[in-house]
Amino acid sequence: MSCVIAMAGKGGVGKTTVSALVVRYFTKHLTDPVLAIDADPNSNLGETLGMSIEKTVGDIREDFMKDPQGVPSGMDKVLYLEMLMNQVLIEQKNFDLLVMGRQEGQGCYCMVNNILNRFADELESNYKYLLVDNEAGMEHLSRRTSGKVDMLLMVTDYALRGLRAVGRINDMLADLKLDVRQKGLVVNRAPETLNQAFLDEVEQIGVPLLCTIPQDDNLLEFDMERRSMLELPDDSPAVLAVDSLMEKVLQKVVA
Repeated sequence: MSCVIAMAGKGGVGKTTVSALVVRYFTKHLTDPVLAIDADPNSNLGETLGMSIEKTVGDIREDFMKDPQGVPSGMDKVLYLEMLMNQVLIEQKNFDLLVMGRQEGQGCYCMVNNILNRFADELESNYKYLLVDNEAGMEHLSRRTSGKVDMLLMVTDYALRGLRAVGRINDMLADLKLDVRQKGLVVNRAPETLNQAFLDEVEQIGVPLLCTIPQDDNLLEFDMERRSMLELPDDSPAVLAVDSLMEKVLQKVVA
């Protein structure tokens, strides 16, 4: 079974950036197979990794629902959908990427969702590590059959609104069918010293602070030039922070 590391937090706090830096860590420091899942409807993890996304799982679902009888003659619907899922899996040298894409439109998607979710569960078993860049509501995680999350990284920027969103997500976990084994807070674009009011709010939420990621001009430069964050220099401040974070995370989840 995969070791599952997932991101959560409100939009705009840098979850996808942190996810890309985690993928970079895996490609630079580990040889084990990694599957990254972009489960945010505003899918842009692929872009940060320098990849062009042509089709998503959401596209498969929508295309199938438009023409449920369009399965090739003699082929089972389940096998057909699994074949399409294999086609949207983007395979790279050191990691693979699966983009979930947009959510369902109108109509009943139960059958196709069950098939796609089952395939995704089977796919996960091929990888030692699974990274999920998730939306705040964590809908994708709650759909997974296993429901296991080894480490949930709750990402906020250096603002009380982002931090309070983390608090709401933390409160919501009890209502989801998830087995969250460990949680940690990541503060993105953080100053060298955190304000006491911010730290008081962290303590009140009760999620341990694992990492602060400093403002890093390299990230803006790479974004403007549409360069892959996999190519960031090893001494980039954000890279160093996330590398240190991942060493802590793997110690916790492997122990």
